[in-house]
Amino acid sequence: MDKLYKVMTYGCQMNVHESEKIAGILEELGYKEAGDTIPDIYVFNTCCIRDTAEKHIFGNLGVVKTEKKNKKDMIVAVVGCMTQQAGYDALLKQKYPYVDIVLGTRNLDQLKEAIFNVLESRKKEKKYKYMSQEMVQDYLETDDKIPVTRTSYPNAWVNIIYGCNNFCTYCIVPYVRGRELSRPMDAIVDEVRRCLDEGYKEITLLGQNVNSYGNDLKDGHTNFANLLKEVGTLDYDFRLRFMTNHPKDLTEDVVEAMASSKRICNNIHLPVQSGSNKVLKDMNRHYTREKYFSLIEMLRKAMPDIGITSDIMVGFPTETEEDFKDTMDLVEQVRYSNAFTFIYSPRQGTPAAAMEQIPYEIKKRRIGELIKLQNKITKELSNDYVGNVYRVLAEDVAPKLEGMVCGRTESGRLVNFGGTKEDVGTFFNVRIEQSKSASLFGKKE
Repeated sequence: MDKLYKVMTYGCQMNVHESEKIAGILEELGYKEAGDTIPDIYVFNTCCIRDTAEKHIFGNLGVVKTEKKNKKDMIVAVVGCMTQQAGYDALLKQKYPYVDIVLGTRNLDQLKEAIFNVLESRKKEKKYKYMSQEMVQDYLETDDKIPVTRTSYPNAWVNIIYGCNNFCTYCIVPYVRGRELSRPMDAIVDEVRRCLDEGYKEITLLGQNVNSYGNDLKDGHTNFANLLKEVGTLDYDFRLRFMTNHPKDLTEDVVEAMASSKRICNNIHLPVQSGSNKVLKDMNRHYTREKYFSLIEMLRKAMPDIGITSDIMVGFPTETEEDFKDTMDLVEQVRYSNAFTFIYSPRQGTPAAAMEQIPYEIKKRRIGELIKLQNKITKELSNDYVGNVYRVLAEDVAPKLEGMVCGRTESGRLVNFGGTKEDVGTFFNVRIEQSKSASLFGKKE
C-alpha cells in the first residue's frame, strides 16, 4: 500500500514554493499525495506574519490530533516561520506532544533524516521528537540540493534571495528567516532554463526583498537589474514576474530592465504600508511618501500601462486619524489596480509590539474605509479594459465558473474566459467584454 503525505501551507509565495520542496523530499522517499485521504505524514508549513495565521495553524493541529488517535503511526511535522520564533519549540513540545518533527526555516534538508529517526525510534518503542531550528550559514548549498515537486503549473517559483536585513518595526521576518543570502546568478538562470525546458510558461522570482538581491555578494555585477536582464534574454516564449519589492531599494536600472524586455511583465507589487511620513519613519521603512510618489511616476513614465499593486496596513500603534487620512490620500492618488489591505497584528519580539496599541474598533473602521476606497478604484480601472484585446496566459480552470479558465494579463489583471483544462499553459488573445470589480470576463479572439 502506498505511503501518503499531505502538506498544509500557510502564508506567502515563499512558503508555497518551500512546500513544493517538502513534497519533493517526501516523493523521493516514496510517499504520494494523499488528496482527501488521511495521510501517513502531515507536514504543516507555517507562517507567523500575522496572528490569524497562527490561530489557523493551531486549530488545524487540533484536528490532526483527533486523526492521529485513529491512525497512531501517523507522523506530524511542523516546519517554517512559526517554529523559528523564540519559545515556540517549547510550546510545541508541551502543548502538542503528538507533533513528531519540528524544523526551522533553514532546516528543510533535515526532513528526510528526521522521518528516518522517528520511524527507527518507533521500532524500538521509544518516544522521540526531532527538533532543529539552527540558522545554518551554508543554507544555500543544502537548499539547492533539495528536490522540487512543482505544483503551480504553468508558473514556476524560483528563489533568488533568502532572509531580510530591513527590520521594519512591525515585522517578524528578519528574526525567523535570518539575514539576506543571495543565490549565485548562474544557479538562478540555470534553474529558470530548466523550468522553461520542462514547459513552464511563467517564472516568478522570489525573495523577501528582490531589490536587494546581490547586495551581500559585493562582486560588482550581481544585482537585481542584471539578473532581470540575464533571465529576460532567454530565448523562450514565457513571462517573467517577481516579488516582493521594497520601495527603498527599487532603482532606475530595474525599471529600465523591465521596460526594455518583452518577457518581463509590466506589473509590480510595491508595498507602501502607510501614506504617512511619521508612520513610515516609526515603521523603519526608510522612504517618504514623496519618494514613493516619485517611484510611481518613474514606473508609469517607463511603462504607461503598468499594473501596480501594494500592501497597506492600518492600525499601526502610532497611526493617528490624520496619518490614516494620509494613507487614504495616497491610495486615491496612486490608484492601485489592487491592494492587499490588513490590520496591524502585534508580533512578539518586534519593537512595535511593545508600543501602546490602537483599539480594535478603530482599526476595524479604518480597514473598512480603506477596502471600500480600493474596491471603488479597482472597479473604475476595470472598466478601462473593456473592449480591448490582451494576451492572457491560461493558468487554471476558473473556480465556480463552468466551462471557463482564468489567467492574467501582462499587467496582472485576472481574466475569465471560455476554455477547458487542456488550455492551461497556453497563451490566448482575449477581448474583454465585461468587468466585475477586480475580475474581467472575455472571449478568445
